[in-house]
Formats: sequence, C-alpha cells, structure tokens
Amino acid sequence: MKKFAVLFLFITLVMPFAFAQRELIHAFPSKLGFDEAFINQKVDSIMEMGIDSLAFPGAQLLVTKNDTIIFHKAYGFHTYDSVQPVALNDLYDLASVTKISGPLPALMKLVDEGKLDLDKPFSSYWKPWTNRKNKKDLTLREILAHQAGLVPYIVFLQKVLRKNGKIKTRFVHNSSNKRFEGHVYDGLYINNRFERKMNRIINRSKVSEEKKYKYSGLTFLIFPSLIAQLTGMDYQAYLDKNFYQPLGCHTLGYLPKENNYVNPIVPTEVDTLFRKSLVKGWVHDENASLKSGVSGNAGLFGTADDLAKLMLFYQNYGKVDDKQLISAKTVKEFAEVQYPENENRRGLGFDKPLLDNAELPLEEAYPSPLASPKSFGHSGFTGTFVWADPENKLTFIFLSNRVYPSREHRNLYELNIRTALQDVFYKATGLNIQN
Repeated sequence: MKKFAVLFLFITLVMPFAFAQRELIHAFPSKLGFDEAFINQKVDSIMEMGIDSLAFPGAQLLVTKNDTIIFHKAYGFHTYDSVQPVALNDLYDLASVTKISGPLPALMKLVDEGKLDLDKPFSSYWKPWTNRKNKKDLTLREILAHQAGLVPYIVFLQKVLRKNGKIKTRFVHNSSNKRFEGHVYDGLYINNRFERKMNRIINRSKVSEEKKYKYSGLTFLIFPSLIAQLTGMDYQAYLDKNFYQPLGCHTLGYLPKENNYVNPIVPTEVDTLFRKSLVKGWVHDENASLKSGVSGNAGLFGTADDLAKLMLFYQNYGKVDDKQLISAKTVKEFAEVQYPENENRRGLGFDKPLLDNAELPLEEAYPSPLASPKSFGHSGFTGTFVWADPENKLTFIFLSNRVYPSREHRNLYELNIRTALQDVFYKATGLNIQN
C-alpha cells in the first residue's frame, strides 16, 4: 500500500511540474509599441493576396517581441477545396527548417562540450571520409557554412525507382519483415541496408575545388548518425532530452503519425512519383523519407508555437528561463557570417541576411532590409520560414504548405511574401523597437 501511496503522490504532485507546458506570454501589439491597425491591415492584405494568387492554400504567422507573442493568426485552408481551415495548433512539415531545429542544436552542444571542433577535419569524426582524398581535409566550419564545395543534393529516389517509374522491390516492400523495417510511408518499407548505400554514395560524391558559397544539405543526412555516435544516445531521444523537453516543445519531432499527435496535420504535395497519393503526416522530402522519416535535412514537424520557443532560445543565445543549455559564445559563433570575403552570407547552419541587404529595395531583399545583420534563421522547401533578430528582440515564424498540390507552385517566392510580411513588423514601430 505504501508503494501505491508514494506513486499516487508522485503522479498528483510531482508529474504536473515535471511535464508542465512552457506557455509563452501573449499581448496585443500596441502594448509593446506597435501600430496594431497597421499590422492587421497589411498582414491581412498580404495573406489574402498570397491565397488568391495560389501561393498557398493557407498559412499562419506568429511574431514575438522580446519573449512575448504579439501576433498569431491563421489564414485560409489546408487545401484548395476549402474544407478544413488552418488552425493555430496545426502541425507542419518543416522541411529544411529541420536543419536548424534538429541536428544544429546538438552540434552546438557537442562543440560546447569539446566533442567536436569546428576547425578540425570532419574526417576526424566521420571515419568513412578518412580515405576520401577530396573530403578528408574538409572542416565542419566549411561544411556548415556551405563553403566546402559539396554537391548540393543527390536524388536517392532514382536508386529506388525503375525507368518506368515502378519501385525496385529489392529496396522497398509493401510489408515489413526483418530485412525491411524502416517505415517510409503507409504500406512502404525500406531495406535495412539502403541507409548504408546512401552513406556510401555521399562518401563517394564529388567535391568542387572552387571554394565558394554553394548550398549543400548532404552532410545533414549523416549528422543524426554522427550525433548518436558521439553522444551514445539515440538521435531523437538526445534532442528530446536536451532541447525539446526543457524548451517545452512538445509537438516538435519526427514521425507525427507514429507518435499519435492529436494536432491536425497540414498536407504537402500530391506525390505522383513515389507514394502515389497526397502526402500527409509523412515527410515530403524524398531523401528523408528513404531514411524512414528521420534525417537531419528534413523530417521534423511542429507547430508555430513550438518553433517560436526554439527561435526565442536562439534569440536569447542558448538560454531558457534561468538555464543556459548552450553557451552564449557558441550560439553567437554559429550565428555569425563565416566567410564574407567570399561573398558568402551564411552562418554555421543558419541562414543570414544578404550581405548588402540593408541597401536593397524590399522586392530584392532577403529577409526584410530592416532586419539587423545579427539576425538569422532558415527557410524550408514546403513553404516554412523562421527568423530571429537578437538586436531588435523580434522573432518571425511563417508556416505554409506552398507545395500543395504541386511543388511547381512558386508564387511564394515570386511575390516575396515572407519578406514583405516580416517588413510590416519593423515598419509598424518606425524601427524604434530596440529595448
């Protein structure tokens, strides 16, 4: 009986605190000096234009000032049939925003702990590169800044499909067994050996001798394995324990369908090549899909609220509440432009404003020309975009499924919608938003 009494006390008194949801504060924009009428009119207009121009069927925008949400609003529907309205707690496929939301905080922590050195050859840690002449001297700094000359992308789906479009059954089965355990999609399972094949192709890939900015997501496919190797923990469990739980990011994670999240999931593309259906609850990116949905280049799903918590963590340089999860020095180093002399704007993993951004007109700038040079973030192929501005204490979360029903929909880019939306919040205070 004593055991049951102790268990009851733990469940009723301790657990609610141990697993308490970290809630962000909400306030009207006017409370923090913003022109509320200006914001509402401009944002509504831009979002309606985006929907009318088929840039996306629906989207949502969340903006914080300091650590307070001053704007969070949803627009449109999940699809163009206008059946399910976008809700504030919807889960989105984050695409390449995964890069700074999954492997990057882990890599920062490992640098903090001295388990990774940015300027040592990456082959010191990833042994398959030791004997690769074109890769053995590449550093993690060069790789994360997209300065290493790596191939931008390898279409691994080509290895799985025949020329007639049919799936090669030696790689993908429609039922699982001991040799086909990785769940790729509803009714599709990948051969356990395929990940090794992917790694082998990456290891043998070309490297350009010309060292200049060239975006590459290749190493993000192998970072989860490296992180597991260096930490001795499962990659997902490591992220959850060290970042998502302390930050209160309870929806941020991989494989939402398998994790039984109750939040509605926004669909992405009608896949006519591989999965032959509307992709919903499974990662859109084919390479991440072939890694059973868990990768460093894509695969994370999350809500705007949880992304805001993560970006505020970065904006506060690794600190949440009174805990320093990553040293400020390390976060600042990752958030700095690394190779400006080579016309490379990138930080370490993070995207940065164009080097001459402040001098550009809005239609040419990336992101808003009023964003500070210290700001940083990332975009995603599915139509996602996150940005933090530590100097102005402003974060910006934009979520959409611009790839519905097809990735050929590019008006989100053509109309520069995300930059225009971000610009509204800088102009809403006449730039007088410093603390």
